[in-house]
Amino acid sequence: MEQINGLIKRLQKPAGKIDVVIDTDTYNEIDDQFALAFLIKSEEKLCLKGIYAAPFFNQNSSSPADGMEKSYNEIFNILKLMKRDDLTSLVKRGSTKYLPSEKEFVESEVARNLAELAMKYSPEKPLYVIGIGAITNVASAVLMKPEIIDRIVLVWLGGNALHWIENTEFNMSQDVAAARVIFGCGAALVQLPCMGVVSSFTTSGPELEHWLRGKNALCDYLVDVTTKAAAHDSGISTWTRCIWDVTAVAWLLDGDFMSDRLEHCPIPEYDHYYSFDPRRHFYKYVYSVNRDNLFLELFTKLGK
Repeated sequence: MEQINGLIKRLQKPAGKIDVVIDTDTYNEIDDQFALAFLIKSEEKLCLKGIYAAPFFNQNSSSPADGMEKSYNEIFNILKLMKRDDLTSLVKRGSTKYLPSEKEFVESEVARNLAELAMKYSPEKPLYVIGIGAITNVASAVLMKPEIIDRIVLVWLGGNALHWIENTEFNMSQDVAAARVIFGCGAALVQLPCMGVVSSFTTSGPELEHWLRGKNALCDYLVDVTTKAAAHDSGISTWTRCIWDVTAVAWLLDGDFMSDRLEHCPIPEYDHYYSFDPRRHFYKYVYSVNRDNLFLELFTKLGK
């Protein structure tokens, strides 16, 4: 019972300033850049301790290793646009491949750094880990150093809503073994589901032009790359674009940005569906996003 109470306590929204790291496939699509910048601009609440490059493999990379390296380089690009060279020492290279099994970690600078860093924290004062890509790096750190399970709170954007027809979501489906490690290890986990929940967090070209254009070099970059990517992907001028990853950062902030509840932790299966067991430990499930409040916070901070 004491262990359950401790887990539920860690799943409560944190009060005061907290230490965080972010694990991001920054070159995958534009929402990662928004999320990283939003985190850096939220220094009143979030004290950044690490910026980790995550692997990804799609049309923007030739392999998971290439995706990780491109993400690593894009992190530096964002820091340069923000004139935050003071943060470059926090940037680490992550895994070059996905987990070979649920028992084997992948050696990387990120996994080692996270395992060592998390050991400096405690169940009473945990390290918050924001994951917005395949969860390989974090799962590797957990397998590498299981003692960190009670010392971290993982806020992960991955998987689809529990009610969604299937679970073929990019972050989760890239490395199902890693997701199963994270969902099964008993660590404090907050899930931001994509389809069915965070998919409502969309913006448009005119909105970006109104709120961000001309505010600073970062804002102009974000507008340009979002417009280019969205026009290419949708093929129509009335496009909207989901800026998914921002929500993972926002869960840690003070404000009316989303609603969540405790659920028994589901089991991600290799066939890209969930299975359920009511005897499983609890986790925090975000089921609604207050789109307008969160975009106001995002645009205000980025435009400063």
